[in-house]
Amino acid sequence: MTFLTSNSIKLGVTDLSFHHMTAALVTQILQDMGFEVQREYAPHQDNFINLKQGKIDLLSSAWLPSSHGIYKADVEEVISVTELGLHYEPYALWGVSDYVPVSAVNEVSDLLNPEVMARMHKHIQGINSGAGITRFSIQMMQEYGLSDAGYTFSPGTEDACFGAFEQAVSNKQWVVVPLWKPQFLHHKYTIRELVEPKGLLGIVDRAVLLIRDDKKALFSSQQLARLDTLRFSNEIIAQLDYKVSREGAAIDSVANTWLKTNGFLN
Repeated sequence: MTFLTSNSIKLGVTDLSFHHMTAALVTQILQDMGFEVQREYAPHQDNFINLKQGKIDLLSSAWLPSSHGIYKADVEEVISVTELGLHYEPYALWGVSDYVPVSAVNEVSDLLNPEVMARMHKHIQGINSGAGITRFSIQMMQEYGLSDAGYTFSPGTEDACFGAFEQAVSNKQWVVVPLWKPQFLHHKYTIRELVEPKGLLGIVDRAVLLIRDDKKALFSSQQLARLDTLRFSNEIIAQLDYKVSREGAAIDSVANTWLKTNGFLN
């Protein structure tokens, strides 16, 4: 059993690499305030259940209102929460590599054209089932008639999703990747977003730090204000995520260096 001291904080982190990266930035700030931070990693929906049950004090990062709004609403049936900061502005997308001609594949419905179906890999590999992009993609498979046309979609791990895309790129194979920004693949590859006129991929969200209102007393008003000033971007998170996920850099060192370089830490 872990016993927390009065200055200990449990920070819930959605168990995906870019969420790890963002949480590392938040952790460095919390540690600079004098808190001991224990990071708890869990899938999307489990993270919000932990927040609802008080197993964690804060959550990094919630995508609101589109991707994680249903989970936040469930938490607020028990305890009110406050949004802090704007870590980045995420959104879901379906994309293809830039070597797939826009004249052939510009929007999702183009995937049904016979000449495209003759070249496009029919399996679309997603991430875990609780992710917004997974929920959206399952709906798109039905709404656009892709399942009936012979395409398949399956949830899976980050490694399965990203590995499938990178393997396809290495072979110059046409493939659809269900993705989002920020994500480290965008730092290396030019991934062209497909036009999705039905609006099934949600909207541009706000990625924020959530704190249970009954835990706000652990912080001074100045500390809460400092957390609320944290502003990153899709590009920053993707770049830092790439350093960790593909270049092997230590995540807390990457976070600390970036925060010091950009004036968030002395």
